[in-house]
Parts: sequence; structure tokens; C-alpha cells
Amino acid sequence: MQKNIQFQELTSTLHDVYIEIGIKSYNQHYRHLWPKGNTITYIQHSFTKKILEEEEKNQNTVLFLIKLNTEYVGLLKVTLHKSLMDYDQNDALYLDKIYILKEYAGNGIGGASLKFVESIAQNLSKKAIFLESMQKGPALPFYLANNFKIVDESTVPFSNVIEEEKPMYLLKRTL
Repeated sequence: MQKNIQFQELTSTLHDVYIEIGIKSYNQHYRHLWPKGNTITYIQHSFTKKILEEEEKNQNTVLFLIKLNTEYVGLLKVTLHKSLMDYDQNDALYLDKIYILKEYAGNGIGGASLKFVESIAQNLSKKAIFLESMQKGPALPFYLANNFKIVDESTVPFSNVIEEEKPMYLLKRTL
């Protein structure tokens, strides 16, 4: 059976759904980064109505909900034009967030999401897609298996994240 995966651009009527999916998926995957599992710093920085309204006003940011059949199962945040490394903003797209609810893992949603983002990049004549991944955990092998290459190191940008959990990689896929 073919899975029906859709990407729906966020509208104000879906803010509550985006916030709910964002908080739940983030907490499912990243509580271990925070002392006592308290993710409030990240939630307040990423998943409030005020933040979403600001992001929607930014013409360089596009937010999507991911649907599997009739259920919302994840989200994407894409920065359309971003200078990174040797690429100017006309040549690089940045995948800022890809969060999928844990109970829907293994349904091809991650791979379909990367293909969707690649199609956006190709439509904009980009030369590369960038994203960041935790150095530990299941996301890194997934990105490497999908032709992303580690090009630099970075860290989680919040001071209250557990120190040994902060290391990240910057990854790039050339188009």
C-alpha cells in the first residue's frame, strides 16, 4: 500500500496543530538534552503563537505540517536563502527543523520530507541543502544514508543544554 504523505504550508488556522506536533515530537526525541528533561527554553523559542506569527511574516522562512493519510505527524521549517560556508544565500537552502512524531517513525516520512525539501531547493536553483544534526542519536545515520556529508561541527545554541549533549554537526547535500 502506498503511503499518502503530504506537506501542507502552515496557515494561522493550523498554528495550534503545529505547536502541538512540535512540542510533542521535540519532547519525544530531545528531552535528554535538558537538565531534568525540562525543554521549556526550546519550546518558548520555537513553538508559541508569537514565534509562529513572526516566522510567517519572514518571507525567507516557510513552515509545513506533514500529513500521513489524514493525520498530522510532523513538521518542517525551511530557510529558503541562507549563506553557509562557501555558499551565498542564492545558492543554499537550510532545513531548520524536521520533526516527526516517534509513533510514525519507519513510515518513510523522513525520506519523503528530504525529497520534498530537495524539490523546493531545485525549484529555487540552489546548489546545496544544509541542516544540523545532533552528533549522538538516530538522526545522523539517517542523514548520512541520504547523501548528506558532515562539513563542520556546531553546538546547540542554548546555554542550559547539558554540556555533553551539545555537540552537533553541520551537514550538506550538494544538488
